[in-house]
Amino acid sequence: MTGSRERAAAAVCATLVLFTVLAGDFWRNTLSWYGFGVVAAGLLVWSVVLLVRSRPRVRFWKLPVPLIGFLLFATASLAWSQYQGVTALGVGLQWATTAGALFLALALTWREFVDALHRAIRVILGLSLVFELAVSVFVRQPLLPFFTDYGDRDIPKAFYWSRNLLFEGGRIQGIVGNANLLGMVALLGLIVFGVRLAATEHRRRRDWGWMLVAVATLALTKSSTVLVATAVTAVVLVLALVARRLTPRGRVGLLAGIAVSALVSGAALASFAPRVLVVFGKGCDLTGRTDIWAGVIDLAVQRPVLGWGWSSYWAPWVEPFSGLAVRNGVEYLQAHNAYLDVWFQLGIVGAALFVCLVVSTVARAWWAAIDRPQRRPGRPLPYSALDLLPLLVMAALVAQSITESRLLIEGGWVLLVTMAVATKVGTARSESVSSSGRPYSPALVD
Repeated sequence: MTGSRERAAAAVCATLVLFTVLAGDFWRNTLSWYGFGVVAAGLLVWSVVLLVRSRPRVRFWKLPVPLIGFLLFATASLAWSQYQGVTALGVGLQWATTAGALFLALALTWREFVDALHRAIRVILGLSLVFELAVSVFVRQPLLPFFTDYGDRDIPKAFYWSRNLLFEGGRIQGIVGNANLLGMVALLGLIVFGVRLAATEHRRRRDWGWMLVAVATLALTKSSTVLVATAVTAVVLVLALVARRLTPRGRVGLLAGIAVSALVSGAALASFAPRVLVVFGKGCDLTGRTDIWAGVIDLAVQRPVLGWGWSSYWAPWVEPFSGLAVRNGVEYLQAHNAYLDVWFQLGIVGAALFVCLVVSTVARAWWAAIDRPQRRPGRPLPYSALDLLPLLVMAALVAQSITESRLLIEGGWVLLVTMAVATKVGTARSESVSSSGRPYSPALVD
């Protein structure tokens, strides 16, 4: 798949895949779950066809071992699942989103992936601001998703697509229908727009404009979760830039210092958690998360080794999910912590595989970010800001995973798998070739 038409098709498909996994509620709120299913199925077929036609040189057993192990173990949980129908559906969704991620990681060059992510985020942020403005100017009241009928009962605030708060100083939700998710897209935008600005001088004015859009969106969402993730990502960026200037021995010392600082910071945070939460406008229960965590842990310890069976999204129509996480009339379909969620569903074995997947991806992203690329031994090349992208994306995702389970589904899972595969096969570098043999060019253009 080397012709211009094929490359253009791959670019369009990749943009739509990333838009859909990052803003799935846009489709669900406008076209209903059935319409979303049609869109998702169409993109799945299209991406698989393009992946096959690209003839990637990477074999299945060359993919990250923890990723393969996690997927196979989740599939095997059908044998002991307490809700086999839900597990079958969840496993199918997990493999489907993984297929989309493999298309992004193996059928595209790194430049093409970065450009597709850049376009998808721009569309989400731009449409979100236009959407909130239109609701505040023309609708002038909270807006529910289309194709919904809640009858005469009181409707929880979380059910609204937009709460019409743009001019009232409240938290906007954008087309994704959730302030925390929109804030996360804005953070990803800051990362992508930033590395593009640092990597190329082309069209800098436009990227600076989108940086401002991302900052404004982040401020309007008022997401404390994303604010913490932004701080973590900024710290990781500084550490990576420092590591680039150090000798190998200095880098070992830096990693030791990071480990000690992380332990001390964790202990301090645990000791002063109530005061910290007040600063971020949260109660001691982290907006009900501690109650959800306690319920999940109670269930996890009942089946600690293998778990209850994979489900991905929680299915509120079966036990033990029914009524497990209800707050202010809203039944939540996640544990609000990716690692507890995996332990609950797949036990210690699944949690170990998942942690290995995350840690190994972060480790490879770290070394890809700080190691100077070489065209051949003894001929180092200049550092590229684009090599920082996997590390910064993983920093944001890991920070989010402490209070959200989005790392297991949709955009979180697709980005995790894409980074895991791209860093493993070597395509996530500014000077590399894709798995299908196409060279990467660092000159970013749309």
